[in-house]
Amino acid sequence: MGGAIPTGERPGSRKVYQAGSLFPDIRVPFREVAVHPSANEPPVTIYDPSGPYTDPHAVIDIEKGLERSREPWVIARGDCDLVLNPREVKPEDNGFAQGKHLAPQFMAKRPIFKGRAGQKVTQLEYAQAGIITAEMEYVAIRENLRREQDRPCVRDGEDFGASIPDFETPEFDRQEVARGRAIIPANINHGELEPMAIGRNFLVKINANIGNSAVLSTVADEVDKLVWATRWGADTVMDLSTGRNIHNIRDWIIRNSSVPIGTVPIYQALEKVNGVAEDLNWEVFRDTLIEQAEQGVDYFTIHAGVRLPFIPLTAKRVTGIVSRGGSIMAKWCLAHHKENFLYEHFEDICEIMKAYDVSFSLGDGLRPGCIADANDAAQFGELETLGELTQIAWKHNVQVMIEGPGHVPMHKIKANMDKQL
Repeated sequence: MGGAIPTGERPGSRKVYQAGSLFPDIRVPFREVAVHPSANEPPVTIYDPSGPYTDPHAVIDIEKGLERSREPWVIARGDCDLVLNPREVKPEDNGFAQGKHLAPQFMAKRPIFKGRAGQKVTQLEYAQAGIITAEMEYVAIRENLRREQDRPCVRDGEDFGASIPDFETPEFDRQEVARGRAIIPANINHGELEPMAIGRNFLVKINANIGNSAVLSTVADEVDKLVWATRWGADTVMDLSTGRNIHNIRDWIIRNSSVPIGTVPIYQALEKVNGVAEDLNWEVFRDTLIEQAEQGVDYFTIHAGVRLPFIPLTAKRVTGIVSRGGSIMAKWCLAHHKENFLYEHFEDICEIMKAYDVSFSLGDGLRPGCIADANDAAQFGELETLGELTQIAWKHNVQVMIEGPGHVPMHKIKANMDKQL
């Protein structure tokens, strides 16, 4: 595969690591940025999601993927089994691409794991059982960046109900995950991952969307986008590929990613039925979930809140339904005049995701596309449904986050957040 991947330290900075105490083998990366000599100050240490690509001592070979440094943690917990007969790649997984149109497979082999029945598998299960995982300590070290040095600083801002501690401990992370106020998106099949957390009492995180399209589809482009995104600070990356070669390109992305990878599985499911939304069904979607979970996708955006009764509420909107996933499911519901099959099979989805510790990103398929539509009945109807689905996911020990509100004017943000919480 051609193309030059950007590697090496960024100018004026160097990569440093901090070891764990509960788990001494973990190495948490940071970036030390030099300041001008005239300042007579030490380097500034900042959060670094760029992975091994900015480590001058790392050997990068995208044909082999990154080192699976997290895999031993997963194996040591003894909560999963090796999948002896993993799902075979099917022609429809890559949009029936053939010959020169088929993107190359990622050839380096790796084990595929699945949670053992009756065992704790998810970070949420461990947290609620009072167990601190290596991922939790890793996150605590990352989030604590300069926190001790900042203790004397006066905190006089509005916290809006947040409870950010002066110093973060692995126990604090465990409690936040156990309460459902934070997630650590970490599929057991993503051994290359450097764990991170998303939550109200954690640092703000940035997501970057990448993906091929029906017009352009190369492995080199997508891996290049991934590396550049994380090099400039993306904390997670979503692969929103459409068209051909979705499976193969996603494999290359995950195997070369140290940040969590998210997807919208309905996009690939739609390609498997030749782009005809009316032909979607639970069987195709279920197969797609298992395919992506075995690859190592860390979180799924699922538009299960787009219910049949809410769709007519969008008829008088200025911009209608602007979410792609939402419009796909709305079209299916109207064509069959049936309830959303993602909603009806939500508990089945939970069982699949639990087995691999895939986190939910419950999609806002009815989010407003302009401020004129903000906080309407359709948006809040879906939001209430997402709250109900969150409770169901927690019952199955699956981690959950809920997508944001879309286009909301400033004076309606607080009302929207109050509703969310």
